[in-house]
Amino acid sequence: MNLGGSWGFACDDAGRGLDEHWQTRSDIYTRTIQVPFPPESPASGIGDTRFHPIVWYRRTFKLPPAYAGKRLLLHLGAVDYRAQVWVNGQLVAKHEGGQTPFSADITTALQSGEEQVIVVRAEDMPLDLTQPRGKQDWQEQSHSIWYQRTTGIWQPVWLEPVSPTHITNVRWTPDIDQGMLGLSVGLHRPLEAGAEAAMRLRVQLTLRGVMLADDVYAVQGAEVQRQIAIGLPDEVSREKTLWSPEHPNLIDATLTLFVGEEIVDEVRSYAGLRSVGTANGHFLLNGAPYYLRLALEQGYWPQSHLAAPGEEALRREVELAKALGFNGVRIHQKVEDPRFLYWCDRLGLLVWGEMANAYIFSPLAIERLTREWMEVLERDYSHPCIVTWVPLNESWGVPNLARSPSQRSYVQALYHLTKALDPTRPTIGNDGWEHVVSDIYSIHDYTLEGTVLTKRYGSFEAVERTLREEQPGYHSLLFSETVRAGEPVMLTEFGGVTYQPEGNSEWHGYGIVKDSDAFLAKYRELVDAILASPALSGFCYTQLTDTGQETNGLLTENREPKLDVAAVCEITQRASAAIPAEAIEQMQKAQKRTQAGNAEAGGGKT
Repeated sequence: MNLGGSWGFACDDAGRGLDEHWQTRSDIYTRTIQVPFPPESPASGIGDTRFHPIVWYRRTFKLPPAYAGKRLLLHLGAVDYRAQVWVNGQLVAKHEGGQTPFSADITTALQSGEEQVIVVRAEDMPLDLTQPRGKQDWQEQSHSIWYQRTTGIWQPVWLEPVSPTHITNVRWTPDIDQGMLGLSVGLHRPLEAGAEAAMRLRVQLTLRGVMLADDVYAVQGAEVQRQIAIGLPDEVSREKTLWSPEHPNLIDATLTLFVGEEIVDEVRSYAGLRSVGTANGHFLLNGAPYYLRLALEQGYWPQSHLAAPGEEALRREVELAKALGFNGVRIHQKVEDPRFLYWCDRLGLLVWGEMANAYIFSPLAIERLTREWMEVLERDYSHPCIVTWVPLNESWGVPNLARSPSQRSYVQALYHLTKALDPTRPTIGNDGWEHVVSDIYSIHDYTLEGTVLTKRYGSFEAVERTLREEQPGYHSLLFSETVRAGEPVMLTEFGGVTYQPEGNSEWHGYGIVKDSDAFLAKYRELVDAILASPALSGFCYTQLTDTGQETNGLLTENREPKLDVAAVCEITQRASAAIPAEAIEQMQKAQKRTQAGNAEAGGGKT
């Protein structure tokens, strides 16, 4: 049952709501808000961008007859930042973290035959810079590259009826080298008498209607882990089986849970068979070098802010990125809606998953980001579209990396924690500069001259010199003790060209063009310079859409193209430079010399 739509709403600027028991009252909810749109957004019906650190929501619902005898789960996709939830005055959930979901079994709080009441309290302190907030502004009016805040509920809220014994989570891990699909299923099993009755899990896997597996497993505990053999076809037919942006093949799954002979739960899911990694200066997809052509995606809309205006807008976002020739997006300072990731899986668009960062370094900031990042990794692990993890960006929250051993240790810890929880994907410790440890050396460089890009990245020698000596973003790219070992190098932010035909925008950004011909020419100049380099394995253009004051998108904030889409696509998809074998050999020799020099100087692998 979708609980989106009209809710009662109240601001609690004085923080009196808990003392005055607003969770049990109805008289204070004098305004109406449209959930799941944040109150700062016009789409919410509130549109109030002033500071309101505490807000309350209230709505009622009635239980359908079909819910009789079921447990009832309440799901909240995301509430920014700290949430408390009551049902009929009973506290059923607490959660901290504005980007990740949480759920509660509300069965015992329900009242028989009566209207049920849900109340949500959201606390989002605008001046608390230890909160992982991404690019949400801490000032009352948005400025520079920061946009309006997103307070409270901003992703869907829904009810799910389940049996007392039911599936709680499904996790897929593909292994194309072994022709296996790893499956992990979590179960909820009540402790009352009879809970240990014979239980079986049936797993059916199909690809375009062809059965790949139909297995039944005995269930002994609260988790089932299996490796399912998938008969991969020969090399000629791999593209019909493996997942990629060009061929987004998905295996459909049905998981049926039996207690005795009774079906107590059934879940439908899907998985993608694919592998990602890095080796010898390349990004690898399904074991082969794959050139990344990404656009920076902030997922922000003028009418609904971080919340998507609707489900169709999320699909359209993916279609627009592909139409412009990109094979992926780098989600920037936001944990994107799972429905967006669904369409990336279905339509074929790679995703770099990034955490919304805090702005300061402190024990509390470390605790908050780390806990929420672990929830992100758990929620999105099974999406085949996600191919890289980015816990930190541009030293946000670690502003003194060059002189602070504790901050460098924090970057290392996040990198290794990510690899421990998900060893299947590359991880970038700190995207853009000041690399402590990384599987990809990513660089942010907003020069607007193609000749400068060629000078810095046009050859392996130029890239090595730039990594060690240049500061494109006014920060060192590497530290002296950092040892490279064949990781690929990419420009993960560049461009940022602002198109101002009227010249009246408050954003002056990285460079301005006055007409569409100049814009397209500049895009071609920059992209061609990058594609001509044999030493780069991918790029990420800033950015897909305008975002607030940042009017440097290829699309407007309302998703209208500024340039001819076909022309942009042709430039984006031009062939990248082939890397000759002798060049790879030279690169490997240079890396060995660098490693030997570091070892002699007492340095080590960070």
